[in-house]
Amino acid sequence: MTQSDQALEGRPTATVEQLEEEGDVAADYLEGILDIADIDGDLTLDVRGGRAYVSVENDDPTALSLLSEPDTVQALQELTRIAVQTKTGRFSRLILDVGGSRDARQSQLAKLVERAVSRLDEGASQASLPPMSSYERKLVHDIVAEHGLISESYGEGADRHTVIRRG
Repeated sequence: MTQSDQALEGRPTATVEQLEEEGDVAADYLEGILDIADIDGDLTLDVRGGRAYVSVENDDPTALSLLSEPDTVQALQELTRIAVQTKTGRFSRLILDVGGSRDARQSQLAKLVERAVSRLDEGASQASLPPMSSYERKLVHDIVAEHGLISESYGEGADRHTVIRRG
């Protein structure tokens, strides 16, 4: 969702200071979860593209293995967003990365797009991808644009998916 889409939905664009506050609230919340689970992790905060980004990292790749599964990261991100919204009173589009899980997912999405492009090269008029989160769809749209193709999202809620076609 672009910032203009966000404004159209009645959600004002967050300032850098508000996004930094989101990151701080998220970090406090995540530190509590890591403490409860007795998991060591270093948190880094960033603001880019109108979103707060929080990364949980550890030099030992196995230390975060339980938390870095895609479904677990998604669930933890949603819980963190709720905690931020409860504390700040504002909707949050915060992005959480655990142990490089976002880079791994972006690589998987790139492979998924490559397979879809192959179907188009073989004569398909369009290629549909499975439903995914808005953030993942945004990544797919960016990857598809790099290929010089067109992508659009269709469906509602958990069924929202991306369709790729030639221009």
